[in-house]
Amino acid sequence: MIPKSIAVIAHNKMKPVLTSFLKEREEWVWGKKLLATGLTADFVEQGGVKVNVEHLNPGKEGGYSQLRSAVEMDQVEMVLFFRDPEIEQDYEDEIVAFVKACNRKNIPLATNPASAELLILGLIKKEAAEKVRNRTIVE
Repeated sequence: MIPKSIAVIAHNKMKPVLTSFLKEREEWVWGKKLLATGLTADFVEQGGVKVNVEHLNPGKEGGYSQLRSAVEMDQVEMVLFFRDPEIEQDYEDEIVAFVKACNRKNIPLATNPASAELLILGLIKKEAAEKVRNRTIVE
């Protein structure tokens, strides 16, 4: 089975927060593939997070549509979307379509560091349970 990616997106004001969040969880993020729109991908890489980042178009140039397609093709495991609640983008309709795709496909979506932390803890627990289950099946 091909491993799924983690989509990471952050509005400009939240890019340093996302980068710091990922850097603090680098041990968990290591070995995973991130999908990130334009400047978010650059920010994560420049922030020194040691992870494979696939660069998509900037959000305003179709990046959200690319992410939506990845979600619809079952290529995304979870989404960390650190939003700035004080702004509304000119391309808000693309953002809404992306979020709706996540909801349709039942993809976990965090919009702030607190919910992202809970998603990661849940995923760690799920991964541990799967290892135990797989070990039991092999034995």
